[in-house]
Amino acid sequence: MILLAGGTGRLGTVLATRLTERGLPVRILTRDLARAAHLTGLGVQVVTGDVRDCGSLPAAVRGTEVVVSAVQGFAGPGRVSPASVDYQGNVNLIDASRDAGAALVLMSVVGAAADSPMELFRMKYAAEQHLRASGAGWTIVRATAFVELWIDVLKKTAARSGRPVVFGRGNNPINFVSVNDVAALTERAVTDPAARGRVFEIGGPANLTFSQFAATIQEAAGRTSAPRHVPPTLLRLMAGTVGRVKPEIGRQARAALIMDRADLAYDVTALRQEYPGLPCTPLSTCLPS
Repeated sequence: MILLAGGTGRLGTVLATRLTERGLPVRILTRDLARAAHLTGLGVQVVTGDVRDCGSLPAAVRGTEVVVSAVQGFAGPGRVSPASVDYQGNVNLIDASRDAGAALVLMSVVGAAADSPMELFRMKYAAEQHLRASGAGWTIVRATAFVELWIDVLKKTAARSGRPVVFGRGNNPINFVSVNDVAALTERAVTDPAARGRVFEIGGPANLTFSQFAATIQEAAGRTSAPRHVPPTLLRLMAGTVGRVKPEIGRQARAALIMDRADLAYDVTALRQEYPGLPCTPLSTCLPS
């Protein structure tokens, strides 16, 4: 049995589909059964629980061989945060998996580090360190930014004006990877015992600035207008004002400032040489027709 925590999300849905198509038994951990409704046709088990609640995890991990943590707390309100989910929630899940004798595959991010300026990256790294020291069998899969997520973000910001919003200057190269590519690598990490004790990193085929990304969105939609920009000064103001009342807004504004200047480019050569059969999906293929 394979447990997917975060299995109702973008990556979890694709991974659950791939695993069940191989005939493997899959169990989905979710806080809300309704969020798993789109997975019922796959024949998966669905259990309720929350990685922030230690008491809900022993039953979820019982009888599992591998647990995949695809949870994230970046965008949620209230107690949902990188600290409460990406670190403490993962700590809870790691400990429960170890106690159940299951290996754990942790979804992390390229650039995870103790001194990263981005809270999400620091919390992912802290979870990685806990996993390595836990005594459980472990695999870490680090990915760059999900291209499908940012397609959705840019499309939503263009819904009214026809002009997508770029947060910041938009001229910093960033690597974007398709969720389908990440799911293909994670499937290998789940099913291959030789993946235990390894860290894998995966990115997409190109590094793009947000301005280039937005222009591609516009071209695909048949529009020629330039994107709108939220300047860094306004992002800093948002982080210091609205962000104090709504922490999720503050996180997003601070993350946008970091993405506008940090080195987020990535070279995929090493992984593609090791696994030449992995998909390497370009942005053009991910865009809706």
